[in-house]
Amino acid sequence: MKSNKSLNRIVIEKILSNKISLLSIFFIILFFFLAVFSYQFMPDNTPMANNIQLSIAKEKPGFKANFLLLKKDSVYNTKNNIHQFFFGKDQPYTEIVISDFHHSNDTIYYALYNSSIKENQKIHINKAFIGTDGTFVNEKSFLFGTDKYGRDLLSRVILGTRVSFSVGFVSVLISLLIGVFFGMMAGYYGGKIDLVICWLINVVWSIPTLLLVIAISIILGKGFWQVFVAVGLTMWVEVARVTRGEVLKVSRLPYIEAVQSFGVNDVKIMWKHILPNIVNPIIIICAANFATSVLLESGLSFLGIGVQPPVPSWGMIIRNHYGFIIMEKAYLALIPGLCIVILVLSFMLLGNGLRDALDTKSKK
Repeated sequence: MKSNKSLNRIVIEKILSNKISLLSIFFIILFFFLAVFSYQFMPDNTPMANNIQLSIAKEKPGFKANFLLLKKDSVYNTKNNIHQFFFGKDQPYTEIVISDFHHSNDTIYYALYNSSIKENQKIHINKAFIGTDGTFVNEKSFLFGTDKYGRDLLSRVILGTRVSFSVGFVSVLISLLIGVFFGMMAGYYGGKIDLVICWLINVVWSIPTLLLVIAISIILGKGFWQVFVAVGLTMWVEVARVTRGEVLKVSRLPYIEAVQSFGVNDVKIMWKHILPNIVNPIIIICAANFATSVLLESGLSFLGIGVQPPVPSWGMIIRNHYGFIIMEKAYLALIPGLCIVILVLSFMLLGNGLRDALDTKSKK
């Protein structure tokens, strides 16, 4: 006897049997955790990983340096522990990059790193000016090297995942709300409402996506949240087209006509009886839209009209270092570029996997 399996179980089994889909899910989960818990993985956990040290700019991956720690007179970490956990905290020290040091009695003698000043600097050891644990020199390793401002590239790349995922989630949510609403209205009511909505969809669809995003960004202004809205307002047409087509098919089925004959409210019919039966193609297109939003955000940041410094974005990192691609420091632009490729490809492959898994006609 054949055991009856629920549709959800069949979909899960198909996805688990697809190695490419599993790999894409792994990378998406990895990037998601890096986005949420960025400051717990970053070597530089200061806000925005914006600790500039020009003396060690453009150092190669694996570079190590000693930092002299001078305690600040006052520390302005007024935020609570939860805020610091998710958004970083200011360093209680001023860091000076040094190449050599030694101390005698209560005096530290040090040489500045990569400096034209040949004679040693000196400072008197005072507990008010060194680390609370008694240390005054700390060695740091830079796994991905440093950018052209001397900031830790690994920390900037990790924090860039937060921008990409934030833009992806918010813009997809905006496009979902607008697209499903217009698609449901057009497909369910038809007539003049359908004509007007289809005309609006065709007008927006005819404008190149990047050009439309740039135009909206210029209107809204440069900034973090403006990018979310700009990207979301350009992707709703695909959701609306798919939703309209599915609603046109489902609304003509006998069970919908039966529900309508009982005088059930139209909103209730669309929400409880139509939407649950058209959610599969919407999920697939949302996966593709997520990938598109990551590309659009990176493109806007590369052009300088996306998120603004010091917020790290993969597109902005590439913008700052694309000139090094033809030099020996090409990794400064290639590393964030590779992250964009992996994340976008993961969502595209996941969308393909979901399409195959949700295709009930291809049951084995």
